[in-house]
Amino acid sequence: MTSASLSPRALLLALAVVTVWGSNFAIIGVTLHALPPLLFATLRFAAVVFPLIFFVRRPHVPWRILAGYGVAIGVGQFGLLFIAIDGYIAAGIASLLVQSQVVFTIAMAMITSGERLKRLQYGALALALAGVAVIAGHTGGEVTLPGIALVLGAAFGWSLGNMAQRAAGKVDMLGFITWSSLFAVPPLAGLALWFEGWPAIETALAATTPAIWAAVAWQAVGNTLFGYGAWGWLLARYPATSVAPTSLLVPVFGMASTAIWLGEDLPPWKLLAAALIIGGLATNLLATRQR
Repeated sequence: MTSASLSPRALLLALAVVTVWGSNFAIIGVTLHALPPLLFATLRFAAVVFPLIFFVRRPHVPWRILAGYGVAIGVGQFGLLFIAIDGYIAAGIASLLVQSQVVFTIAMAMITSGERLKRLQYGALALALAGVAVIAGHTGGEVTLPGIALVLGAAFGWSLGNMAQRAAGKVDMLGFITWSSLFAVPPLAGLALWFEGWPAIETALAATTPAIWAAVAWQAVGNTLFGYGAWGWLLARYPATSVAPTSLLVPVFGMASTAIWLGEDLPPWKLLAAALIIGGLATNLLATRQR
């Protein structure tokens, strides 16, 4: 690693990544007006796999870990997240609530490896759970209980993916994402056929415009190839404690972009929930720096 702090160029790259990841929630919200959620998720991961899989070497990771990560992230995280945003919860709130994956990840780390919470992490969990409680207390309209449950399920899927990635160790992130996505496509396609049906899929595909295909491509190129590739490049050259704090801006950009592009309101309770959850994430990051 070159240094403990990010260089100006590295900082700009990190900010570009979190801007892409955050603003993508607005793109998801727009695209779901044209594509059923499970079909959209299927196309997203198919665009990651093909044709890149023919050019990227498979990492030296057991197949079970690749499969576990692909299913957890593909079906668990994005499948449930897309269903939630498709009429059950506002995209901006989803970008915030899905960050509760930190709570699940900490819990699973405690169960599987016997890790113990540091003192600050108790406060971090309390803040994050308080933010979730604020969201749950404002159901109706943009937020529904099924929507909250679906996004929390997506956060749990994300945390399962985190555990699989942790088990993989230090690997080429681009190869890991590409080859693991191969295992996300079949279950997503099967679920799309089962729940959405071929007539709805055929109708949606026939009516797809170049703009929608561009949005699908952006999921693969922008979020995966650029986002994960750049993030992996940063983590390979700088300490995680220098890179990770910039991810706190993902829900900030998520709520801001959906407010601008989708017209979602930002009442005081949303800002309070955002402050609590982001504060919990920041406190957890601070706790990881403690010896």
